[in-house]
Amino acid sequence: MKRIIRTATALAAVSAAAFAGVYGPEMWQGYRFTQNLDAHDAHYQASVGPWPQLQDTCALCHGANGQAANARYPALAGQQAAYLEAQLRAFAQGRRHSPTMEALAASLSDEQIKRLADYYAKQPPGPGEPDGNVKALEAQGKTVFAAKGCAACHGNEAAGGPLAPRIAGQGRFYLADQLHGFKQGSRRDPGQAMNAMAAGLSEADIDAVSAWLGGQAR
Repeated sequence: MKRIIRTATALAAVSAAAFAGVYGPEMWQGYRFTQNLDAHDAHYQASVGPWPQLQDTCALCHGANGQAANARYPALAGQQAAYLEAQLRAFAQGRRHSPTMEALAASLSDEQIKRLADYYAKQPPGPGEPDGNVKALEAQGKTVFAAKGCAACHGNEAAGGPLAPRIAGQGRFYLADQLHGFKQGSRRDPGQAMNAMAAGLSEADIDAVSAWLGGQAR
């Protein structure tokens, strides 16, 4: 009987060791993942508050913390709060057009618009979507930016100012879409300075300046 017990115990030990050898790494990875998830949740709640927050609904297009990973969507991180408020109200009132944004903005209260604008204005801007195919355009884009006097409103580093938004690090394709909109009149700024400037841009100019701005340090 003792021999049977000893044998069973030995077999159990061998089985446990084998189980640990096969599944141990996966169990450890699962434990680490859970720990990291708990740490992220604790940091989120300490920094922002209970999940979900209003800005979490924006992350699908505009990225986590407002830094879009897709060059077809604008980055909101580090943008001026006043500019963000103005654009959300323009969407809500139908003065700026987007099938998605018009409906979303119209559902927001004034307090929610202000809260979103303040949140994104406080986020550090990061790198946009990398694109290795535009290096040849960047020198031309820098020249276009200087020649058209864009720095007068957007600043020498295109980081924005009292008169205009941050455009450094914005998505290349988003910027091109907006410049086309200004050029064609489907988007207008209050003073129409952007419409006048964009009217003089060629397709090559738009491609080049969009590529250069998209690659700027954030």
